[in-house]
Amino acid sequence: MARSLSALNIIPLLVFPLILYNFIVLTGIAPQGGVDVWMLSPIFTVGMFSGDAWGVSFADVFMGLSLLLLFVEIVKSTRTDAMSIINHGLSMLLSVVCIIQFITTAGFSNSVFFMLTLMTILDVVAGFTVTIVAAKRDFGAPVGIAGTN
Repeated sequence: MARSLSALNIIPLLVFPLILYNFIVLTGIAPQGGVDVWMLSPIFTVGMFSGDAWGVSFADVFMGLSLLLLFVEIVKSTRTDAMSIINHGLSMLLSVVCIIQFITTAGFSNSVFFMLTLMTILDVVAGFTVTIVAAKRDFGAPVGIAGTN
């Protein structure tokens, strides 16, 4: 159990939405009509008090869950141990993979995957920034080190 929890501390959690997206697009599970059709078609509808109906699509659910994972990743970045450095390196590798897929692979050049790519980039930038600030606090560094106040 402890070994699996330490693996979740090292592995960037945004890899799970990337794996899911790759699985759906690359295996051809997506219905005919292209990626945009299956992503944007409502999978269920929620009635609102205003009388409007909110059609929730796969893209909405996918982005919401991905944002939750991004939040967990940013919270994880407050650690200053060796595992967090490995996590940041893997997050950077994940960002590079997303950028390459977005630019070069059919089925990945859409707004949903672009937003996932931006989330991985934000994870890298926020992770390094939060870790530097947390490390500065932990080690009692004077004001102004590493560009922070």
